[in-house]
Amino acid sequence: MTASLSLSQARRIALAAQGLAKVRPAGSVTSRAVGRTFAQLQLVQIDSVNVVARSHYLPFFSRLGNYDPLILQSMASRNPRKMMEYWAHEASFIRPEHFQDLLVWQKRAWVGAHGLDPAVRQDMEDRILDALNVGRPMTASELTLKLGHDEDPERDNWGWNWNIVKRVLEHLFEEGRISAASRTSQFERKYALTSRVIPHVTPSAVDAEASLDRLMEAAAQAHGIGTVRCFSDYFRTPLKAGAGSVQRLVRAGRLEPVVVRGWDRETYKHVDAKLPRQAAGRALLSPFDSLVFERRRLEELFGFHYRIEIYTPAAKRRFGYYVLPFLLRDAIVARVDLKADRASGQLLVRSAFGEMNAPVDTAVELAQELRLMATWLGLQEVVVWPVGDLAGALSEAVAKGHAAPEECVQPGSPLRGEPGNVALVSPVD
Repeated sequence: MTASLSLSQARRIALAAQGLAKVRPAGSVTSRAVGRTFAQLQLVQIDSVNVVARSHYLPFFSRLGNYDPLILQSMASRNPRKMMEYWAHEASFIRPEHFQDLLVWQKRAWVGAHGLDPAVRQDMEDRILDALNVGRPMTASELTLKLGHDEDPERDNWGWNWNIVKRVLEHLFEEGRISAASRTSQFERKYALTSRVIPHVTPSAVDAEASLDRLMEAAAQAHGIGTVRCFSDYFRTPLKAGAGSVQRLVRAGRLEPVVVRGWDRETYKHVDAKLPRQAAGRALLSPFDSLVFERRRLEELFGFHYRIEIYTPAAKRRFGYYVLPFLLRDAIVARVDLKADRASGQLLVRSAFGEMNAPVDTAVELAQELRLMATWLGLQEVVVWPVGDLAGALSEAVAKGHAAPEECVQPGSPLRGEPGNVALVSPVD
């Protein structure tokens, strides 16, 4: 008999699978805790926008609170690596065990050396691979200088103004022959041969169906509950092939069909998914957080309509430039447009909007979360601008000092200078 679940139960399963159902752990956050969180998420999306912090840092803050981002750098740049870069849900940090499976199913023809003369491309590939074979990891700009291609007549005629070296590098990266050994402080990839980044993974023939099944099950574990579309979207694998994979996973006892009352789509729950009695978490979510990847699922689960307005002209934005949803217990109750103004030491809340039926403690809880974020970022003030229907109540909660106890600041974070006391202040017109 197919299990029947309420919407509330589906929410709690989804939040538990994403590590967002519990109160954060007390005390300092260990590298083991960060590793467990990453294993639970399976991947985190990378984006260069640094309005608050790099997007791949934020999901760990959402789930763990004040942690040291240097832990992530260590996980991604030291052997044996716990995370590596590749295409998944866009550019992402992935678990290395998914790399070969993604090589089979990720097809990004628009990236890299498309349109180059084959002989020219082959010559550049050989030169790049030779340079990386005998030398240290290098950025695209370092390789450009080493190979003598600083001037490129085709540079202004393609894509993102990439020169031939960068285009071929991205092609080799897509093929899996080179990988990112680390990132510079300017967020540039330092390329190396993949065999040096993950030496324990040896090239081998991979069964395509088994490969997809592993990716789809990993996606289902990260979702807890969802549809074929949800699971396929996580690693951006083909939808039609994903439907067949789901059926194989059902037959293998890894997924089970369920009915969520009020939904009209075939839905599946991972056999190991947990259903907590209640959800007690609190988090500001990155616009690129895996909980909000699939917008239809987000709206069906939480009644929350969301779009990223970074690329929307300013006059047409409804809520702001870099808007983070605010999760409180089992609902998304507000959204805030944030900016870390590092020069002034302020976390700016440029707008604050509450959702319909947001609970009465929304502003107080949000003020606590903003203070924690400011501490993590090494900022001294939270400043609320008078924009949005929640701004007044949030400003009052901030001014009254409704904040969580001071938490231990993790040392050595690249996100901050010397941490100071965080003063929550009301907006200044």
